[in-house]
Amino acid sequence: MKTVSCVDLFCGAGGLTHGFVLEGLPVVAGIDMDPACRFPYEANNNARFVEQDISKISVTELEALFGDTGLKILAGCAPCQPFSTYAQRYELDGKDGKWGLLYHFARLAEGANPDVITMENVPSVAKHGVFHDFVDTLRRLDYKVWFDVVDSSRYGVPQTRRRMVLLASKHGDIKMIEPTHVKPKSVRQAIGRLRPLRAGEVAPKDKLHVTATLSDKNLQRIKVSKPGGTWRDWPKHLVADCHRAESGRTYSGVYARMEWDKPAPTMTTQCYGFGNGRFGHPEQDRAISLREAAILQSFPLDYAFMPEDGEVSFKVLGRLIGNAVPVDLGRAIARSIKAHVASIAAQ
Repeated sequence: MKTVSCVDLFCGAGGLTHGFVLEGLPVVAGIDMDPACRFPYEANNNARFVEQDISKISVTELEALFGDTGLKILAGCAPCQPFSTYAQRYELDGKDGKWGLLYHFARLAEGANPDVITMENVPSVAKHGVFHDFVDTLRRLDYKVWFDVVDSSRYGVPQTRRRMVLLASKHGDIKMIEPTHVKPKSVRQAIGRLRPLRAGEVAPKDKLHVTATLSDKNLQRIKVSKPGGTWRDWPKHLVADCHRAESGRTYSGVYARMEWDKPAPTMTTQCYGFGNGRFGHPEQDRAISLREAAILQSFPLDYAFMPEDGEVSFKVLGRLIGNAVPVDLGRAIARSIKAHVASIAAQ
């Protein structure tokens, strides 16, 4: 493994990179245009952070990051918002802006000619031409390509997060390892031992274990919310106007509590807000804390997202946590690559 090096495109706060690092796959650099990613990426991964727009990165720059190595791995999770179900209602396809980032991924792959490529994204990415163009490009470049929708909870992530994972190799067939968990980890197993908090409170020894405040009405709402229930369980005077409207009656997954003995729902960039999804704590009258959200993304308890003297921004930290590749999914991808590398060595 000493002759292996990886570059992580769209690296974010380092979820995929950290999974690779924990599995012993060396990551030399991560690239992202969000400056807020620099601290968590470098503080936890002993890798260089390059603040740059992927569309502006040249093949020469990418090759310099890889350096002189025996086996190159190019990884990345292009921003998934353009491929989400919500976005599909408004935009069909295109090669500009965020829709075009996979084309730049393909451009860098063609120029740098890495041995192994991996990509992670939302399942609905497969409905778009840009994804199939990406796959076609890799196949034209003589990569063996595997892709499928993966249930992250089957690989140790304590949430119901389904993702499209792609693996490609210049050296023969490659695929994801078999699931490592028959029974998914539960919310209780993940965050059940953390210090109890009230809404708006911060833990004395962990600034990330902090919760958003609740209005008086939302405090009343969460007090009558049942784990796994919906706003339909509330007294009529607490039901929001938007839910009374015909268009809002089907949105039962907001203003809701998680269940202790099931995986959490998919973490989003607004997972710290009670009204943004099923992000209410199973029994405490509050939304989950930022630290709890990070743990549900399988980040280690001590993963540092900000300097000790930094200010907490729910919007910024929620974005970093919600957009991250879950660390344990990163570990599973890394193990898949290691198994492939081992098979190459055995030939």
